Amino acid sequence: MTVDFFNQEFQGTISQLKSYILRITASMTDAEDIVQDTYIKALEKLNTFRGESSLKTWLFTIASNLAKDNLRAQTRWPENVTDITKAAALSNKHFFQEAMNIRTTSPNGQFEAKEHIAFCFTCISKSLPLEQQLCIFLKEVYEFKISEISLILDCTEAMVKYYLHTGRSKMINIFEGKCALINKAGVCHQCSELNGIFNPKQNTQEELMKLDLVKEAETGDKEHLFDLRMQILREIDPLNSKASELQLHHLEHNKQVMEKYLEKKTD
Repeated sequence: MTVDFFNQEFQGTISQLKSYILRITASMTDAEDIVQDTYIKALEKLNTFRGESSLKTWLFTIASNLAKDNLRAQTRWPENVTDITKAAALSNKHFFQEAMNIRTTSPNGQFEAKEHIAFCFTCISKSLPLEQQLCIFLKEVYEFKISEISLILDCTEAMVKYYLHTGRSKMINIFEGKCALINKAGVCHQCSELNGIFNPKQNTQEELMKLDLVKEAETGDKEHLFDLRMQILREIDPLNSKASELQLHHLEHNKQVMEKYLEKKTD
């Protein structure tokens, strides 16, 4: 493989690669650094690529290994991350001022409930054991086959299936108990609350009812509702969506809040 061909193929993969790393690290800085390191490492090892997998799978393998090195040293976020970060946001006027400025000035500053659903999943997924989190994103969002994920994570296909099953089950249970969009007894109304803040003239319930996840909440089984949530994630590019700048601002806030929270917990 020539360097020119590699560069061309890398450019075709970089958007998915960066969004994947962003979602598992919850950090734009980490995503940019890891993607850059992936390019350098892949270029250095280009002569070892034998085409036994697709180049995309090979690149995701390198990036995943770099991300695992980064993430294993970090404490996983708690399941109630959205409650902790919401409380911090409500007491932070500067955060809301910056968010509203993005909302009114940026072409990528719109607020949409489906964007927040994807954002929420990213944050809560960081409560999973690392392998479960990676498997869910690789399979459910980036649509790798079980055999490809086995190569990417250097584990058996049976272990990939186990990680997927346990990860899905845990996330389904979290959302069943928390998300008011799929369960009337759910305690989290952030999608509705934030829509009211950023789109005060909009009928929130009408907007929510445009989403299959909400329309089918009362009749769909838990597995199907999870699949609908994953469909939303697949349809959204967190780097280039209509709400990307607003959501990245929100994500950076959550990352800073969780770093302080976890630091206090370990003191």
